[in-house]
Amino acid sequence: MSGGVLVVEDDPDLLSLVEMILRDAGHEVAVASDGLQALARVEERMPAVILLDMRMPVMNGWEFAREYRARYGHPAPIVVVTAAEDARARAQEIGADAWLEKPFDLDDVVRMVDRFAAPPGGTAHAP
Repeated sequence: MSGGVLVVEDDPDLLSLVEMILRDAGHEVAVASDGLQALARVEERMPAVILLDMRMPVMNGWEFAREYRARYGHPAPIVVVTAAEDARARAQEIGADAWLEKPFDLDDVVRMVDRFAAPPGGTAHAP
């Protein structure tokens, strides 16, 4: 079974905020504070989309993306969420489907997730 959004972010305040905004928009949300936790969440349930921070302790975004693809291929799109100077380049480094630059507008997060994963009862818009 797959669905929902997996938010991978090591900043607890930002993680809570994004989780709340996406839940308010009708999405099912799973969270992880590093790549290792994210792999465990994927094993429990494949998300419809992954919002991935790149710089995290334990297992960073590059390591997560490499291990995720080795285990599962490319079943769920990855959206890189980063404060790095060139978010597009970070996304291209791991073959991500899209990117969001920090700081971001919360409406942009919801729109990005809606592109890949419709909330229950809604319809996703193809990227």
